Amino acid sequence: MSRKALIAANWKMYKTPAEAKAFVDAFLPLVAGHTRDAIALFPSPVLLPAVTAACNASSVAVGAQNIHFAEEGAYTGETSIIQLKAVGGTHTLIGHSERRQYFAETDEIVNKKLHTALKHGIVPIVCIGEVLEEREAGRTATVLKTQVSGAFAGITPEAAAPIVIAYEPVWAIGTGKTATPEIAADAHGIIRAEVAKLLGAEVAAAMRILYGGSVKPDNATALISQEEIDGALVGGASLKPDSFAAIVKY
Repeated sequence: MSRKALIAANWKMYKTPAEAKAFVDAFLPLVAGHTRDAIALFPSPVLLPAVTAACNASSVAVGAQNIHFAEEGAYTGETSIIQLKAVGGTHTLIGHSERRQYFAETDEIVNKKLHTALKHGIVPIVCIGEVLEEREAGRTATVLKTQVSGAFAGITPEAAAPIVIAYEPVWAIGTGKTATPEIAADAHGIIRAEVAKLLGAEVAAAMRILYGGSVKPDNATALISQEEIDGALVGGASLKPDSFAAIVKY
């Protein structure tokens, strides 16, 4: 089954509104007419109005780096899915490795957020991946299967179509290390097999699984050309328009 690749930019905690608008103004001409892949930008919450407005006339989607599982409430510092939709956001990251590492997000929390995103028609990118100690201990497959099954608890095959998974080998994020295309493809295969076990072969064959771990212009082609890899979640290399455009055009 053919899956349209998604190239996503996670800006993390960088850029001011002016810098974000300048990025979009420079980036859009670089990818004008590019239809092979879907493109999405994930700025900080305070940048969402500026970025959605700047991308409004384009095919570039905009999403949140995080949402809360509650639709509203006394959750100081959080962003609700209602707020995301109100400013034009259409996607969200869920369970990014930094959310798990620094903000104690669990598979249970990821699952609750996934249910909320699907309920409201927001495209969720569910992030999973092992840390260095888990890989060195030979536990990669166990960790990935556990995170997938935990995230997808209570999700029906009928509801799963919008879901995207991003495989993040945590040991390759911000370290300059990158999983080889073969290592990445093997992990993606494990993930897809677990999705098939939970939701059926048809759902698994259609689900996009992105690679996220120090993706750069010089390794994007080798990674994304792997049959099991359906695009990339890009961190540092997505902060400059020319760099991110080069990845989009891998």
